[in-house]
Amino acid sequence: MMLFPMAVDIYHGSNEWSAFAVAAVATAVTGGALARGTRGALKAGLTIRQAFTLTPLSWFSVAAASAVPFYLAEYDDVSGHVSNAVFEAVSGITTTGATVLSGLDSAPPGLLLWRALLQWMGGVGIIATAIAILPALGIGGMQLFRTESSDRSEKAMPRVRQIALTLGSVYLGLTVLAALVYWFAGMHAFEAIAHALTSVATGGYSTSDASFGNWEKNGIQWFATAFMLSGSIPFVLYVRFIAGESKALWDRQVKTLLGVVVVLTLVVGVWLIISGQYGFEAAFRHAAFNIVSVITTTGYATADYSQWGNAAVGLFFALLFIGGCTGSTSGGIKIFRFEVVAIMLKTHFMRLLYPNGVFPRTYGSRMLDDDVVGSVVAFLTVIFLSYAVVTVILMGFGLDFLTSASGAVTALSNVGPGLGDIIGPAGNFSTLPDGAKWVLSLSMLLGRLELFTVLILFVPRFWRG
Repeated sequence: MMLFPMAVDIYHGSNEWSAFAVAAVATAVTGGALARGTRGALKAGLTIRQAFTLTPLSWFSVAAASAVPFYLAEYDDVSGHVSNAVFEAVSGITTTGATVLSGLDSAPPGLLLWRALLQWMGGVGIIATAIAILPALGIGGMQLFRTESSDRSEKAMPRVRQIALTLGSVYLGLTVLAALVYWFAGMHAFEAIAHALTSVATGGYSTSDASFGNWEKNGIQWFATAFMLSGSIPFVLYVRFIAGESKALWDRQVKTLLGVVVVLTLVVGVWLIISGQYGFEAAFRHAAFNIVSVITTTGYATADYSQWGNAAVGLFFALLFIGGCTGSTSGGIKIFRFEVVAIMLKTHFMRLLYPNGVFPRTYGSRMLDDDVVGSVVAFLTVIFLSYAVVTVILMGFGLDFLTSASGAVTALSNVGPGLGDIIGPAGNFSTLPDGAKWVLSLSMLLGRLELFTVLILFVPRFWRG
């Protein structure tokens, strides 16, 4: 993949091509040696312990390799700066979108394309992880989707390879469609391709410091809102829809996500009109775009929504936690976990009212087993503890509470921009201390891999027998 930005830099006469050439050779040699040295070693398949070990190591290795072009580049913000190079690479591959780069409008095209490609690869990587790995490991209630996803997919398309090909085709198709729409709507071809790669991946890297605030005409922001939503829908549903299930896309998670987006857009849009900040169309356009951007953990911005009032700041801080649907490119806690909590609360209240009643916990047509409920509760406990711990650590570096708290949430939820003057939608992470950047880089990887996949490696019993 490094050859693409190398070719772009050569075409545009940029000297940055050599950074990608060196990094490409280094990763090709290393990857080739690893592949040759382990050929045939796993013919029997992966054990649970091997899967737990391989998943985080793979993501950490890819992130490290992805940082090499940034480090070797001649761009001031990352050149020779390990912390910044790693931070930018991790943010890209985890589709977080937090950045330490400034002056993007005049940045080398290869560097901009590399950032976009990282998010695109990270998006398809997390889809594969969420479908093939996390359900099998029972992370955070994901086992709920293990039988459902495989059963329904196998009825539609018997072979796993065919499912993977269809998922990849859908992902690529949505990206091509987004690029064409952006291009016809007024973006230059390069800008259209870069934003298409990061829209469907719900990544948020842009080619402009003003993000999508740089493009307001011809409905581009409305189109971007739609493509961000398309990336936050479970991609298995696209497979089922293509296989002939006409109502597949009208899934419970999708309905909940769209319902939340519509209600919040109406509320914020009306507030922006009443407060006199925008006219009718602009108010709902900015409200819809930025709400969708945060709730899908994309991280684009059309305006500095932290200037919309204290209530808006509180709302967007809450949205940092949510995330899109399971099996999508979005990060965050995920819609289904909030739905499981709602089911648990409803059941609890019903038992308080009718102590002798029987109230089965069901999610759609499936029973919510105790292990699923327990996994969800455990995940929520650990994620909120992680938010608190990271916040305190960041405050230890001298950052204020809003910057620390929103930075912790935006990193662990893989959203991108935080809140406040420093890391808000109008700022970036370049001025943070190097130690804070390393903490946030680790947090982004932890959040992307649903925490337990990484944390279990630190349990001594894991390495025994």
